[in-house]
Amino acid sequence: MVIDQGLEEVRELLDRMDRWEMPQKQEAATLMRAWADSQGSWRPEGFEKLPAKFGMIGASPAMEEVFGVLARIIRTDVPVLVLGESGTGKELVAKALHQNGPRRKGPMIAVNCAAIPATLLESELFGHVKGAFTGAHRNRKGYAEAADGGTLFLDEIGEMPADMQAKLLRFLQNGEVRPVGGNVAKQVDVRVVAATNRDLLQRVQENAFREDLYYRLAVISIQLPPLRERQGDIPFLVKYLLGVQAEEGMPVAEVSDQAMEALTQARWPGNIRQLQNELVRASAFAKGGRIEVGDLSDSKS
Repeated sequence: MVIDQGLEEVRELLDRMDRWEMPQKQEAATLMRAWADSQGSWRPEGFEKLPAKFGMIGASPAMEEVFGVLARIIRTDVPVLVLGESGTGKELVAKALHQNGPRRKGPMIAVNCAAIPATLLESELFGHVKGAFTGAHRNRKGYAEAADGGTLFLDEIGEMPADMQAKLLRFLQNGEVRPVGGNVAKQVDVRVVAATNRDLLQRVQENAFREDLYYRLAVISIQLPPLRERQGDIPFLVKYLLGVQAEEGMPVAEVSDQAMEALTQARWPGNIRQLQNELVRASAFAKGGRIEVGDLSDSKS
């Protein structure tokens, strides 16, 4: 599309601006690039009126701190460890780093380390050769090689088995992928972003996570705040999530002042993911397209 071609020209210009020496100009280039990327991505109607940076909604002090860290590191290639409770949006940080960084033209591959059986994780990450094990009927490229030139996002890194931690560390040190059953290593170039809801330093002290791997991953750490610590962002998130639902064909709904107050004061142990599910449920049961306090479930607290 013509608009996409124009936006790419803007991005190339901003890449050149990044080489200017004044930090203010570099930060301006980063924020303008985030805008350019957002124009080429789908957003619900009214998104541009919400306070957002790097594709994430928020104006609270806690989120401004996150945005500040992102602005400083987004044009670098250093490994990043994203910390936070489940449902806080850790993958959004990985996407922001990829889409606004120097690797945005490459692939971004996301791997949930907790969702893959330990016996298969090495093959999934590094691939395998034909005959390496029962069922290996052909050579298969792993996620690390598939992410060559781009970003490899390792979610739930705290659940990775000890033997795989050693193999991941070796990969991070030399950038080589050796498929299961193979004897030839291939050099790949990826940026690794890892995420976890675990206290990795405590896991290190418990000898459940390698200390050397932790420091290799946590060159830069970003702590995402839980939703209960950014109450001021909840009305904006509600508006955005309801807009997404409407675009997806869900019942159009608005929220009464009393219901919004209840949503804002809730603890949200499941964070944004729980808020999203609550709004889907409330929209389905709301009468006249208006969510009242009585339409909310007890689970929100």
